[in-house]
Amino acid sequence: MKRTKGKGIKLAGNHGRRGRSRAIGALDPGTLDPSPLEVSPERLVWTCPTDCLKFDTTDDLRVTDGIVGQSRAVDALNMALEIESIGYNVFVSGPVGTGRTTTVKNLLESTRARPTELDDKCYVNNFRDPDQPRLLCLPAGKGQEFRSDMDAFVDFLVKNVPLLLESDAYQQRRQAIVDGYKERGGARVREFEKRVLAEGFSLVQTGPLARPELAPIVEKQPVSVDALPALAEEGKLTAERVGEIKARYQELSGELAAIFKEIRDLEKEARDALAKLDDSIIRPVVEERLADIEERCHGRRKNHAPKHGRHLYCYDPKAMHDYLAEVKDAILTRPDAFRQRPPADGEPVAAPIDPYLEFRVNVLVDNSHTRTAPVIFETNPNYKNLFGSIDRVWDRGGQWRADFSRIKAGSVLRADHGFLVINALDALTEPGVWQALKRTLRNRQLEITGGDPYSALFGAVGLKPEPVAIDLKVIMIGDPQIYSLLAGADEDFKKVFKVRADFDWVMDLSEEAVADYAQVVKALCQKEKLRPFDRSGVLGVIEHGARLAGRQNKLSTRFNIITELLTEANHWAGKAGAKAVGYEHVRQAIDRRRDRVRLSEVKLQEAIRQGTIFIDVTGVKAGQVNGLAVYDTGEHAFGIPTRITAKTGVGAAGIINIEREAQLSGPTHDKGVFILAGYLRHKFASRQPLILSASICFEQSYGGVDGDSASSTEVYALLSDLSGLPIRQDLAVTGSVNQLGEVQPIGGVNWKIEGFFEACQARGLSGKQGVLIPKANLPDLMLRPEVVAAVKDGKFHIYAVSTIDEGVELLTGLPAGRADDRGHYPRETVSGRVMARLAELARLYQDFKPDKNGKDKPKKKAARPERKLPRRGRR
Repeated sequence: MKRTKGKGIKLAGNHGRRGRSRAIGALDPGTLDPSPLEVSPERLVWTCPTDCLKFDTTDDLRVTDGIVGQSRAVDALNMALEIESIGYNVFVSGPVGTGRTTTVKNLLESTRARPTELDDKCYVNNFRDPDQPRLLCLPAGKGQEFRSDMDAFVDFLVKNVPLLLESDAYQQRRQAIVDGYKERGGARVREFEKRVLAEGFSLVQTGPLARPELAPIVEKQPVSVDALPALAEEGKLTAERVGEIKARYQELSGELAAIFKEIRDLEKEARDALAKLDDSIIRPVVEERLADIEERCHGRRKNHAPKHGRHLYCYDPKAMHDYLAEVKDAILTRPDAFRQRPPADGEPVAAPIDPYLEFRVNVLVDNSHTRTAPVIFETNPNYKNLFGSIDRVWDRGGQWRADFSRIKAGSVLRADHGFLVINALDALTEPGVWQALKRTLRNRQLEITGGDPYSALFGAVGLKPEPVAIDLKVIMIGDPQIYSLLAGADEDFKKVFKVRADFDWVMDLSEEAVADYAQVVKALCQKEKLRPFDRSGVLGVIEHGARLAGRQNKLSTRFNIITELLTEANHWAGKAGAKAVGYEHVRQAIDRRRDRVRLSEVKLQEAIRQGTIFIDVTGVKAGQVNGLAVYDTGEHAFGIPTRITAKTGVGAAGIINIEREAQLSGPTHDKGVFILAGYLRHKFASRQPLILSASICFEQSYGGVDGDSASSTEVYALLSDLSGLPIRQDLAVTGSVNQLGEVQPIGGVNWKIEGFFEACQARGLSGKQGVLIPKANLPDLMLRPEVVAAVKDGKFHIYAVSTIDEGVELLTGLPAGRADDRGHYPRETVSGRVMARLAELARLYQDFKPDKNGKDKPKKKAARPERKLPRRGRR
């Protein structure tokens, strides 16, 4: 539980000074006349006139599609949606519950109805560089057709190429080519073999794959050339004969090598001939099929109007032609890929990887069923969901593998030609998203890298797909604080989000606004399937809307809270068996909801009632004032009285803020204390020095305190302690003060009044208790019915003050006093008594001020008799 900024607390403290009577005569609140500063009951709450609504129940109303109370934001959104220039994306700011998302959705639904030409986006294999997949943009609906055509084309080749290559006609032509080249090579070898045999050599095959070798014939047997010297030693050959055989062997070996080179050339010619044969069989089929595919891909549509000197997102026939040409070349250069026949039905398939993956098509965006601009609400805007991904698989080789078929689109690509809506806080808290989003919007180009912050766990992807040109509007929804943070810290932010649509949390109260509110009630009843609300029920909802707005001339636009109220009021109407929801059911829902969430408030009020927290709600005390604080538990805010005390004495320490010294004070509260000191100087130090030591304390405050709304309360406590005049404890005070003594408006005025009212009610209303508020807060009063009723019955009072003087007169019962030409105040006024006490403190300080050597000055006897002031009531 915390104290809300700007909500101060004021308490009254009773103290005396030894040797000096501070009590001038206890004030009797019961003897005070009614103050002209008291606020009449009619000004405490705004009630909706019944004649503003011209229906019996909301069933009599018709639902309209208008957006209530956000004309400024709607105008900004419409302008941004109509401008197609770079950077006109929208940041929608405003509190949660003001209809930001609903308004955006309704506007986009009307905008998307305009005719829009969309594309299908596909990635295909880049046969020249597989690490850089190619992008093909096709007319809407053609992407799936293209993928189906390519799948059918591959299936056709897989089934029919083996049949073509196994046909009798093909086999005969193939065999004729093989036999022809084999005969030519064989004839050349046979002629050589016949010739060398006549010269005493033979061709010997030394192995099944080895080339035939020459071998000399000795004694009718082929021998190795290396064995000739041994035969010469045995006398079977002469040395001269061995030399002749070796010389001739060298000559014939050269001829044999030339013959086999000719045979290799013939084999290459044979392979080329066979390839031409395969090409002549397969090419007509491939070209015919690919031509049909290319023709079906040619969608007739007009190009978009040029944007910034270039055409975007048009089907490119040349890109398709080039890709299909690469497909044809890949097939014709590797026909063996389709030579093996597919397994027959029932046969096991061994390979889990598609052997024809390189010819497949990956359709990232399919707009075949989309006729209007896409609207994507990305509820989880992480890197992968926004910008796409490249998935990896663990192949059989134990390596991570990625290819073009693993590329997946994100919301940015799916929203191309349309609108993408994301939550600002979600996007900013996701690693890498904000920088990538700015880069994409600035360049109008999306790069799918797969480089999300978590991909490093598995190593780099290695793929770099061709970038995609995009044209979309991004609408980011967030709080005003996020917008301010981005605008101040990121120089690129306003370049890519040039439009701010600011949603207001309140709307002006008028007859038209009341009628619009009734329409909202009707629409919400229809949406949530609730009972109809009668006229009194709608009036109750409208009045609660004014209380939520915190001002009598405003209505809240936080319709999420209104929706909850309608739902709960409908529940209580059902419990009562009512056919329509009335005012009493709305009030019951408000009260029951408050009871559910006010446990912390109940505990604090209980501590006040039991005396654990010291609060006086009757009597008078000097130097002690009841202040008012606002606590906020997140779902419930409430006011609680708290005691503020002030003590003054001789010294030159000035005003000591005990909360600050204890490091429990926030900067705004510190500022309020400094302003308080400025007020005292302005009021009392024009003709004499302001020398005092004073301390101000929030009693029983153990948490942080911030805000300046207690500054007027602290002034009252100081004035009371300085003047010795007691402060009424049946009054609580709120309001900030400036150096001129003017009481300024504060926040949470309704909660503060109600908090003190409950504290007083728990101990019994005396009929004199009440709260002092700044007069400027009168338009903010929207008090609960029980408080208004107590004021009407004279049991509780609200006073509106404009100056410290007005407030101190109410609290002390004495006039504040006006200064004469010399700056002196009448003696029997609050300011006169304060002035006298300040003069006394200054003299005492001078009397006891240490000399230059640090020694105390000797005490002086009093030179004047003790002053005696008449008590009140002795006139």
